[in-house]
Amino acid sequence: MIIRPRRNRVDANMRDLVQENNLTVKDLIAPLFVMEGENKREEIASMPGQYRFTLDLLLKKVAKLSDLGIPAVSLFPALPDSLKDERASESTNSNNILCQAVRAIKKQTPNMLVMTDVAMDPYSNDGHDGLVDKERGLILNDETLPILAEMAVNQAQAGADIIGPSDMMDGRVAYIRQALDHAGLHHVVIMSYTAKYASAFYGPFRDALESEPKMGDKKTYQMNPANSREAIRELYLDEQEGADILMVKPGLPYLDILKEMRETTTLPLAVYNVSGEYAMVKAAAANGWLDEEKVALEILMSFKRAGADMILTYFAEAAAKWLKK
Repeated sequence: MIIRPRRNRVDANMRDLVQENNLTVKDLIAPLFVMEGENKREEIASMPGQYRFTLDLLLKKVAKLSDLGIPAVSLFPALPDSLKDERASESTNSNNILCQAVRAIKKQTPNMLVMTDVAMDPYSNDGHDGLVDKERGLILNDETLPILAEMAVNQAQAGADIIGPSDMMDGRVAYIRQALDHAGLHHVVIMSYTAKYASAFYGPFRDALESEPKMGDKKTYQMNPANSREAIRELYLDEQEGADILMVKPGLPYLDILKEMRETTTLPLAVYNVSGEYAMVKAAAANGWLDEEKVALEILMSFKRAGADMILTYFAEAAAKWLKK
């Protein structure tokens, strides 16, 4: 007897009926870059179609994303060098451009969930996610935690719905959770960058923020790409420390990590389809080598298949339009 799996692929209706995973616009989170100034947008050369927006134009973009049904945005500040210093002082300014953006978005589009980034690198002239001891060449863990906590509280008080610690300092989820709760911000969600790898796929993002480290690299705090068990250890720690959502970053090279985490935790899982993954597809499509729409949607579906509940992706706006076809 021949077993015939093709019977379940006989036509589009049958394929839809037996489809195991579905991608919808409600799965998408759109990363956005905000900068100082007025009525300006700057295209990011290594991320075609992505821009740094001044606040007035950012609000127009958010309104458009909301109209498309995208439920959340994740904000990153692109600061001039004049606002960067060794202690990332601007990160704890309650009226910095990121906090201004949060307040403006929540006023204009209150139903849009706003996620904010908690790390020092966009604000630091060292380009690191923590305080730097230059004499010893060390990234200081415990001394960084109060800065991250103050940053998180300011962002939450501005109206952020989700705090995203992306720094990979040990103990930061518990420290931030305690600070938020002490400030009466019990309702604010922490989406921890749980398994954030020291990846070569972040290059275009660092172009966008001009946040490349000035010394060394980030391998003493971001994870070794060769390791998977370590990701599960980080998962258990983040669960214990009070994270509400866990994230894997990058996405495509770490589908195995996403799958392992899905099989380990009952918490919601996010994945970040990072700038380098986006740039590769855009470059290949620009050369006529790939169909951008089909490849991007296939990539996004792979994240759902591996276990992601939500996806941060620079394809969010385009995918929302493609999915409506």
